Amino acid sequence: MALQKNVKIKNRKARFEYEILDTYSAGIVLAGTEIKAIREGQASIAESFCEFHNSELFVINMTVQEYSHATHFNHNPKNERKLLLNRSELKKLEKEVKNSGLTIIPLLLYTNDKGIAKLQIALCKGKKEYDKRDTIKDRDNKRDLSRIKKAFNN
Repeated sequence: MALQKNVKIKNRKARFEYEILDTYSAGIVLAGTEIKAIREGQASIAESFCEFHNSELFVINMTVQEYSHATHFNHNPKNERKLLLNRSELKKLEKEVKNSGLTIIPLLLYTNDKGIAKLQIALCKGKKEYDKRDTIKDRDNKRDLSRIKKAFNN
């Protein structure tokens, strides 16, 4: 599999499950085989979340498949990976998570123009069931309206 120039791996369920309050872009501490696997697009952030351990932020449950051309020095696919943010951002996030009961969810795993892997994380609040129904209803109404507009213009 060829390496991709720009990798963008999205967490599609995050915007449906959570109300996004604030977003940050964080670097990730990766091993050599992990970045190669990410550049091949073999990663998933669908069920991942972030936690604090000793005032450091880690992404938990992020899957990076083993690199196909590696030897026995390959990485563990479900490792906890440290996120790199400014100290002030880390303090603010830790305070929000502890006091308000909010959670930190990865939204997008991407590579920048220099080829460095970054993770866009968001401070989120969980949606209730009725909020999810409203989201589905709005999406359906928008789709129906666009169909009517398209039929009217033809």
